[in-house]
Amino acid sequence: MARRAAMLPRHSDPIVAVATAPGRGAVGIVRVSGKRIGPLVETLCGRALKPREATYLPFRDAAGQAIDQGLALYFPAPHSYTGEDVLELQAHGGPVVLQLLVARCLEAAAAPAPGAPVPSSPCLPGLRLAEPGEFTERAFLNDKIDLAQAEAIADLIGASTEAAARSASRSLAGAFSQEIHRLRDALVHLRMLVEATLDFPEEEIDFLRKADAHGQLSNLQQSLADVMRKASQGALLREGIKVVIAGQPNAGKSSLLNALAGAELAIVTPIAGTTRDKVQQTIQIEGVPLHVIDTAGLRESDDEVEKIGIARAWDEIAAADAVLFLHDLTRTAEPGYAAADTAIDALLGERLPAGIPVIEVWNKTDSAAAEAPGPATEGRTAVRLSARTGAGLDDLRRLLLEIAGWQSAASEGLYIARARHIAALQSVDAHLMEAAAQLHAAGPALDLLAEELRLAQQALNAITGEFTSDDLLGVIFSSFCIGK
Repeated sequence: MARRAAMLPRHSDPIVAVATAPGRGAVGIVRVSGKRIGPLVETLCGRALKPREATYLPFRDAAGQAIDQGLALYFPAPHSYTGEDVLELQAHGGPVVLQLLVARCLEAAAAPAPGAPVPSSPCLPGLRLAEPGEFTERAFLNDKIDLAQAEAIADLIGASTEAAARSASRSLAGAFSQEIHRLRDALVHLRMLVEATLDFPEEEIDFLRKADAHGQLSNLQQSLADVMRKASQGALLREGIKVVIAGQPNAGKSSLLNALAGAELAIVTPIAGTTRDKVQQTIQIEGVPLHVIDTAGLRESDDEVEKIGIARAWDEIAAADAVLFLHDLTRTAEPGYAAADTAIDALLGERLPAGIPVIEVWNKTDSAAAEAPGPATEGRTAVRLSARTGAGLDDLRRLLLEIAGWQSAASEGLYIARARHIAALQSVDAHLMEAAAQLHAAGPALDLLAEELRLAQQALNAITGEFTSDDLLGVIFSSFCIGK
């Protein structure tokens, strides 16, 4: 299989690592994975262990002194997380204790195996510390999970909202992979028809017409569109969007961040220029993570520290997915205020990439001095609100979800997805569109049609890992923690 062909010599080494998060806790786990680790189990535990049965015992060093006491579990291959023999030592969750257990595993692996025919034969030759994500990488290479499921494990661990966690769990259970497999099976069937027409032209049988190849391709494209829609929503749950609050000093940017977050995150004072650097908080609206950034007030300044904050504010604005351009309703009559807003607006037009939405937010509607806002810039949406009282915040939240592309009605049953999945599905879509053009041509070039279908299948296979480069695997699994 393609996965096994991708295995490197290092994948044969037995590995060990702490499998729980860094820091102190009630329980910590040290995990060993490899082939034929039975002798190491006996050396570490003083006896053989029953498969998949927790055994309470002392973990001893080479001199027989107890390092700790805890539970030992042995999972013989292939019925384990990695598909190899796996030993888990569950001890107290102190970092020193866990490092002592890792060191003991490495020491015991080099010691003579109990009852070995050659007395000097080591318990488990080549045992080494695991690299980031190597346990999950082996689960993938040993066909325990596919690549999309492996990525879902990292996404489940890193989920920032409940909706993202549930979607990652569905991907881990195989929901996304099943959709991809259904697309692939339909694509393989269509490819078979095309190849049959190419291989047996002398039969003068129009395989494509009789098998309704046009209808099959159309159905395939419709199914792909549905998967792409769900995947884009799943990617939104994983990534969220970056929203930057911009405007003049004292327009209420920090107050708006605090109101959206529901906590006093940024310092709010009547003094202009209080915010000198960005303040960032991730909030969730209907499960969608929004990374909201409060920036320094935009103005001309002689203060070197403030100037640095303003420069950083423009950097954040340039990298935003959406900008909230905040206006102070109580100051619209002040000389120079409208001119300063106009200058900021001009700079937004220069520095924002095309297509990045800007929402005009008119703040301080609770003030008796609030004036009616001027018309919003053409193509922009305007919102009136009070960051102090919360009036109008729901309208702003709804707008942010619309900008993000969130579809509330379609949120049930979503699976998590990544940018590379979206790119692969877009590639499949492009190849199917080209295939449709060939199929509908007056004199279809069947060899080109077959090639487009082959490339579409190759892009689909890359999602689940049936066709994946070693370089891509390295990038994906290097983002995992060491013990996973």
